[in-house]
Amino acid sequence: MDFTWLEWLGYLASLIVLISLLMSSIIKLRWINLLGSSLFSLYGFLIGALPVGLMNLGIAIINIYYLVKIYSASAKNEYFKLLSIERDSEYFHHFLNFYKEGLKKYTDPSKLKANTYEVSFYILRNMVPAGVFLGSKYDDNTLKVELDFVIPEYRDFKTGHFIYEESKDYFLDKGFDRLISYSSNDGHIDYLRKMGFEEKEENGSKYFEKFITN
Repeated sequence: MDFTWLEWLGYLASLIVLISLLMSSIIKLRWINLLGSSLFSLYGFLIGALPVGLMNLGIAIINIYYLVKIYSASAKNEYFKLLSIERDSEYFHHFLNFYKEGLKKYTDPSKLKANTYEVSFYILRNMVPAGVFLGSKYDDNTLKVELDFVIPEYRDFKTGHFIYEESKDYFLDKGFDRLISYSSNDGHIDYLRKMGFEEKEENGSKYFEKFITN
């Protein structure tokens, strides 16, 4: 059976919409779904199927609306807060267990169960626990980032910006003006670079370093 380019357009739009539903990140879902619904709308109008074209045009407009809302100034003023993790916190254990599959990409979750870190806190975003930060003392002024984990729904760099830029005084007050992190995960390395970490090497071992200043 020979397919026309219009049919291929329809199949492509369907595939993109399907892929969008696999995204755990709301932002990625919106962007990919916007592309798929826009192509589907074009497909519908080109084949004369007005219900298909109009419905998907509406979906595309809805995606645009929420993306503008996410990136607008009001979205940037979301409420963030650091909340210290208590020793032997039951919620902390539940958090690690619930996200253990995602954590495995960055560390061994079983090694994190004993909260014995110099710095440990949840990152609350509009009062919702969006992530966990754990750090251990490396030397007198250096904190080693053991875990900086954000749940998939909030991986848009706002949480990281809040930790490393807006919360500088938190680390400085604890005597740390240098942060280091070891990582071999490409996605995490990209994140560290976006957060201002620079790649360094010592004794053949690569790590990432960020200095904190007021």
